[in-house]
Amino acid sequence: MLTYHTWDEEKPSFPSDNETKGALDVLKWAYDHYQDDIVYACSFGIEGIVLIDLISKVKPDAEIVFLDTNLHFRETYETIEKVKQKYPELRIIMKKPHLSLKEQAEQFGDELWKHNPNKCCELRKIIPLREVLTGVTAWISGLRREQSPTRQHVEYLNKDEKFQSIKICPLIHWTWKDVWNYVYKHQLPYNELHDKGYPSIGCEPCTSPALDANDLRSGRWAGRGKTECGLHES
Repeated sequence: MLTYHTWDEEKPSFPSDNETKGALDVLKWAYDHYQDDIVYACSFGIEGIVLIDLISKVKPDAEIVFLDTNLHFRETYETIEKVKQKYPELRIIMKKPHLSLKEQAEQFGDELWKHNPNKCCELRKIIPLREVLTGVTAWISGLRREQSPTRQHVEYLNKDEKFQSIKICPLIHWTWKDVWNYVYKHQLPYNELHDKGYPSIGCEPCTSPALDANDLRSGRWAGRGKTECGLHES
């Protein structure tokens, strides 16, 4: 069995079908291999919508975890409700941080995301995900190599040092165009902010429309020298 502690360098190879570029085969292998010992941590952005649809074909009652920071856009919560209606068997878990926004302000100062965004991400995203992954061996992520320079070397199966886990990334070979072609073809619900200049959507205070059309993440923490929340950094 492939686990974090017995990482096998001879990882399985996956065929690349025309429509999903190997994603469906990766998911079939992952759920067959890990069964209930795997979760999908989903932000409900456009890549997440594609993965949810693919996962529903493999495991209709899969566990989907959303890191609910209490700072997300109204449109994001509305998207989650649409997904629940379309895929009623999925187990969507809203994972919240231990501290409420009021408690966080009392301990670390008001609007922590403005003066220490890394700490805010740690409290409201990283620690909650670590708690989720403590009980499982593997997790699924929607990372694509095209998204940013820091993601260009992501593989289907990745040894996740940060969370002592296996991170599975089925969409690594997908382009932005591939993602949208799939969504339109299958008429999937998605966050309407994508139609308003937001290719990447996170917490509302730290997300703006993309500043650079060639950089899909240029609207995240704009002007703060930060491009990642820390979930995918070692």
